[in-house]
Amino acid sequence: MTVFAAAALVAFAVASLLVLVLAVRLHAFVALLSVSLAVAVIGGIPLTEIAGEAQKAMGGTLGYIAVVIGLGAIFGQMLDRSGAARRIATTLLEAFGERRAPAAFGAAGLLIAIPVFFDVAFILMLPLLHSAARRTGRSVLTFALPLLAGLAVAHAFVPPTPGPVAVAGLLGAELGWVILFGLVAGVPALWVAGLIYGGWISRRIHAESPTDLPSEVDLGAEPEPTAVAMPGFATALALILLPLGLIVLSTVSKVTLDESRLRALLTFLGHPFTALLLTVLLASWVLGRRCGWSRRELETMATRALEPVGLILLVTGAGGVLGKILLATGAGEVLATALEQSGLPIFFLAFLLALMVRLAQGSATVSMVTAAGLVSPLVEATAGTGAALSPPALGLLTIAIAAGATACSHVNDSGFWLVGRFLDLDEGQTLRAWTALTALVGLTGLAVVLLLAPWV
Repeated sequence: MTVFAAAALVAFAVASLLVLVLAVRLHAFVALLSVSLAVAVIGGIPLTEIAGEAQKAMGGTLGYIAVVIGLGAIFGQMLDRSGAARRIATTLLEAFGERRAPAAFGAAGLLIAIPVFFDVAFILMLPLLHSAARRTGRSVLTFALPLLAGLAVAHAFVPPTPGPVAVAGLLGAELGWVILFGLVAGVPALWVAGLIYGGWISRRIHAESPTDLPSEVDLGAEPEPTAVAMPGFATALALILLPLGLIVLSTVSKVTLDESRLRALLTFLGHPFTALLLTVLLASWVLGRRCGWSRRELETMATRALEPVGLILLVTGAGGVLGKILLATGAGEVLATALEQSGLPIFFLAFLLALMVRLAQGSATVSMVTAAGLVSPLVEATAGTGAALSPPALGLLTIAIAAGATACSHVNDSGFWLVGRFLDLDEGQTLRAWTALTALVGLTGLAVVLLLAPWV
């Protein structure tokens, strides 16, 4: 296969996906599978082998990702319902003080959205946002934009949120490196987009805090935990940091320790399966005992947490199928060679692919999965060669995709309307506040990735 033919095949895959999702209005899962089969036929894979290749790719992709996302969702649900997430936010606000409240909201958003989904965390924080705005008389954006920046960074950059977990699984990246680089890129992105830009634009758009929360926010659907039942700040923070610490410690041990029983133990405890399972079990006991949850309530909570992740898993699996099919056609190897000869950093290409899909169809998670499915053949094609990416480089590549998929949320993204509706902004104001903020998060993340790329 020539470079032109390989590039044409990838271009066909991208264009077909966008047409099916945007014009035909097919669901992303169906669109990804349809394009994968079409690419297999065009790429010359024997018809008798296509279904088997797709089945193998789907199973291989989800065998790891499904467990991590499922356990992460259960843990996030426990933190939400126990009031642990709210406790972190209120404690940080008290510690930072009124003058530094925007920074407190940014830090709270970053911590809370690691285990809790973006939209749930935003709605959870709405009462605190409006309370701070009414008490100080300042624009609600003063506090909302740092919070949103923290939520966006954690949602895209820091596992076990679904997006980075899915990308890491498709690329074969270790979550320890993803967590490390996600925080290294995410903190500057939060500072630039949430604090600097957020502070500047909030003085130009004065959004009043509404007297009543929007009717769609049903904060009374379930009774909020009482102050006595809510876990302490140290307990809540320790539960969030436990799986991250174990995973990172395992990654560091592979670099710093020789083969030994200690390294084997740290590798076992730091595997995402083990780290998240231990955290869920510990949270069930600590939070369940404090809140008085019965075994039936814990079971119901876990079931409810797993309901929304099914869609994410199916889309992720279909993205993995597309990547494996492209690799099987030979297009991945050809393009990997061409990319190496061109001198164009794969990190920049990955960012552009994710950004292009994000601009076209809106969903950050779908954009991350789609871009990872297109980039993974390039990664696999270089495996075993002198151009193979190291484990740190694969973690950094995951962040490059996350940065592209985060940038430029606009009118085709449900998050755009969520932010505008709940902060009482019109479309123009939402573009200037939210869309510009996500663009800065993505560009800052890319800048950090390109600065670190020569060292990995």
